[in-house]
Parts: sequence; structure tokens; C-alpha cells
Amino acid sequence: MSVPFIDFKEQNRLIRGEVDSGFQKVLEKGDYILGEQAHIFEAAFSKYCEAQYGVGVNSGTDALHLALTALDIKDGDEVIVPTHTFIATALCVSFCRAKPVFVDIEPDTYNIDPKSFKAAITKRTKAVIPVHIYGQPANMDEIIAIARQHGIKIVEDAAQAHGSRYKGKRVGSMGDVACFSFYPTKSLGACGDAGMIVTSDKAIYEKALMLRDYGRMGRYEHKIKGTNSRLDTLQAVVLNAKLKHLDSWNEMRAKNAAYYAEVLKPLKKVVTPVTRPDRSHVFQTYAVLVPNRDKVVEAMKAKGIGVLIHYPIGLHLQEAYAELGYKKGSFPVAEKIADEVMSLPMFPHMTREQIQAVATALEQSL
Repeated sequence: MSVPFIDFKEQNRLIRGEVDSGFQKVLEKGDYILGEQAHIFEAAFSKYCEAQYGVGVNSGTDALHLALTALDIKDGDEVIVPTHTFIATALCVSFCRAKPVFVDIEPDTYNIDPKSFKAAITKRTKAVIPVHIYGQPANMDEIIAIARQHGIKIVEDAAQAHGSRYKGKRVGSMGDVACFSFYPTKSLGACGDAGMIVTSDKAIYEKALMLRDYGRMGRYEHKIKGTNSRLDTLQAVVLNAKLKHLDSWNEMRAKNAAYYAEVLKPLKKVVTPVTRPDRSHVFQTYAVLVPNRDKVVEAMKAKGIGVLIHYPIGLHLQEAYAELGYKKGSFPVAEKIADEVMSLPMFPHMTREQIQAVATALEQSL
């Protein structure tokens, strides 16, 4: 049995009627950019995140960049970033002409290690970006305590964790500001690029509103230097339709993850995800560790199993950041994870037969 990495067919079937109707209304009204549906989604998603304000933008990367800009991160500042994440987390720091300072991760959750965060703080540190990697929140209590002690702003990179909770609190509600991506493969995905900034800080909100729309208040009064990063109304139609299903889809992902853990338990060489008891995991990605990872990936793809690697090279070892001077061995935990991590197929409507097929292929490929 072939199993794709992700399959949207059942999700699309469930929302098709609402999306078709919504598209027709937008076409008739002509409010293609920041239209009515976009404002509805901003209000609905920020409420879902237990935050007061939402600012829809055109990607998760822009959400991070504009959030840092709203915090006045600039040339000479340092922002602490876990090395095990997608490069957008660091690029947004570079876009502000600030310096990303990479740190190691926890060996079980793969999230930022609070001890490494604390050790990396200097007088130039202005912010930290905890990434809720793969769908499980970072250790926010420790991160918040350290950040508050040193006057450091917290920008949650929640691009992979829509709907997850830490000690009962929604991801997106704990930092000074949080950023989401709605890239199509996310748990809450658009039909193209889209993103959002959420915050309960009115000053950050008002600045982000201007930054996404040429820095203006009114049509031709420009208060600050902004950019063009606005949420398309058609994408908001899709996101509004999907948001109604997000909690149930996350529950389905969790059940799939539990079945994965059950069928993979006999495979002693495979390390399955750990979920800390004080938080929920929405399994945006079902990441396992395996020996001889590259050979296993090749063998599984040959069997028709859609596996991916998130992420094979730490940011500190990327050529794009060679000028920072990090070397192999700088962050041993993250480097070990990068050498062994593999993402198995995961989507809400997976069948048990598909999960069993993936497990069988993995056993044969080890």
C-alpha cells in the first residue's frame, strides 16, 4: 500500500460547499485584499488563540519579520533562536539586520533548551523565539521566567502548533506576540501562503497593522516605513471554513499518533515522539528517530511511503549563516536529532490500515 505524506481530499470534501459559497461572495463583492472574511478570520483566530488581537499577513515568515519589527528589533540587537527549526525563524531576525544567536534543544521534545537560552544571553539580547516544534509547546514557564528576569521579549513561533496547549493555555497566548503560518500543509492551512500575528498588546497590534500595509493610517498618511503583506480574502474564506474543524482534526491527529506509538513499539530501534504531561501535542509532524536515517528514507520511498525530513541540517551549519562561525559540534543534541529524525505520514483522516502500512515499511527498511 502506498501512503502519501499528506492527503487533503477528505478535508477539502468537508469544506467544499462553504468555500465555494464564500468564494462566490468575495467575487461578487470584490473585496479581495483584507476584505470582510479576512477581518472575520482575524477576530475568530485570535479568540481561538486566547489573544485579543490578530493581524493577517501573507505568510508565516512575514508574521515573524513584522512581529520583530513591531518590537523594534534592529541592527546590533541579538535574538535567540533554536538551531533545530525551519530557516524562516532565523531569516526574520536577519531581515531586521539583527543577529540570530543559535542555541541547542531538548533531547526529548526537540524544543529550545531553556538552559541553553539562558547561557546565550548577552547585553545585546532583545528577544527569544521559542519554536513549538512539530506541534508540541516549548517549556514556556522556564522561558518566560528567564526572559522576564532579563527584560527579553518573547516571540512564539507557533507555525507548527495551531491549537496546542501548555498547562491549559493556548499556544499563541503566552509570549509578547505569536506568529502563525497557514501554509497548506499546516494543521490549519490555506490554499496558498498566509500567516497571522496574534497578541494581547495593543501597541504591538497597532504597529503591526501599519507595518503590513505600507505603514499607513488612512489611505495616504504614512506614519512609519511599512511593507505590503496583507491577508488575501479568498485565503481567509478557506481558513474560516477549516477553523471550525481544527479541534476535531487535531483530536484525530492525536489518535493517529497514539496508534503509531502502539504499532511502532516493537521496533526497538525507533524512537517515537514524547509528549510532556503538562502540555498537548497536535502532531503537525510525526517525527521519529531512526539509525541510518538516509538509507531508511530511501527504502521507504521506494515502497511508496511518503516520508520527509524535518530538519536534516541545523541552522548553525547552514551556509547562509557561515559568517556566524559555528562549527559541527557546537550543538550536539540538535546535531544528533538532525542526523536521525524522519517525518512519517500524518494527516487527520489517515486510516489504521495506512498507519500499519507505514509501520510495516519502516520495519522492513531498518
